[in-house]
Amino acid sequence: MIGRKLKVARSASGLSLRALADAMGGIVSAQAIGKYERNEDMPSSRVLIALAKALHVSEEYLLSEDELSLEGVDFRKKVGTSSKEEAALEARAVHLLERYLAVEDLLQMRSVEWEQPRSAPHPVADVRDAEDAARSVREDWGLGNDPIPQLAELLEERGIKVLSLDLDSVDGLAAKVRRKERDAARVIVIKRSTWSERKRFNLAHELGHMVIAPSGGVDEEKAAHRFAGAFLMPADVLRAEIGAHRSSISIGELVALKKRFGVSIQALAYRCKDLGIISQPACARLFKIFAERGWRTAPYEEPESLAPDVEEPRRFERLCYRALAEGVIGESRAAELLGISVRELDKRLDQVAV
Repeated sequence: MIGRKLKVARSASGLSLRALADAMGGIVSAQAIGKYERNEDMPSSRVLIALAKALHVSEEYLLSEDELSLEGVDFRKKVGTSSKEEAALEARAVHLLERYLAVEDLLQMRSVEWEQPRSAPHPVADVRDAEDAARSVREDWGLGNDPIPQLAELLEERGIKVLSLDLDSVDGLAAKVRRKERDAARVIVIKRSTWSERKRFNLAHELGHMVIAPSGGVDEEKAAHRFAGAFLMPADVLRAEIGAHRSSISIGELVALKKRFGVSIQALAYRCKDLGIISQPACARLFKIFAERGWRTAPYEEPESLAPDVEEPRRFERLCYRALAEGVIGESRAAELLGISVRELDKRLDQVAV
């Protein structure tokens, strides 16, 4: 029965039942497609091929039995995001995850398991306890106190699937992934077009949700926010760079620190306030300057910003290239998995070769 796979592929494509029927040239009605999704009917071979073509997937994908589901989904979203938008994003995440895991299966690779830090989950009775949690995760993973150059790559190495999608009113999501007869995995979805400093902070924030266990009365979002700041900007290193107590900090100094830690100027100012390096009034004065310069509103054009592609996950793409190079899949299958045309694939392969 293809109902669930069909609905996920259609939702991921952003097509209504009627739009999908139109994309298939009207060979079946929207009502008929609805019956397929509810498993009340099965399409003929001709219709199955047309469905796959319109949805840019293979017939094998629609007929496969492997099922994924997301649990404990945590959205980072704007106020007013509709449940329909959330459902569409979940479908897109599942759709891409299925392709990701399919490549690992084709390469006969054991999917990298979530390497939960030994000391997690960390009890957090106060927001400040998130500092200790961040320090412990760095210690468990052998990261020392050095800035982390590519956070998405680090999380993928530790078994968290990081997906990048074109998003609108949602900045991303984090969830557990349930797969039939397999251990649960972890996934974080980030917004592709967002500047990399914001991606890095969002990734660290979602990691915080995975490793802390807030007590009742503790604001989990604030705790995860504190964890992210501590994970990306360790207190000892920041104090060594800037001093333990300051009456003020210049914009030029913050820009220099931004390049060292790969975080936004605003995150740095907030971190300095959290650590007591600057006072609340001094932080408020800085944020007034940020607002006057337009850094507090989209497109958040701070100086020395990292391009969006600096903090992009690349593992899935690399696995597709590897499967193609080893003859496990052909060009058309590789293009389908990557969601691009064969022409675009050839263009990318030329760039990779160079």
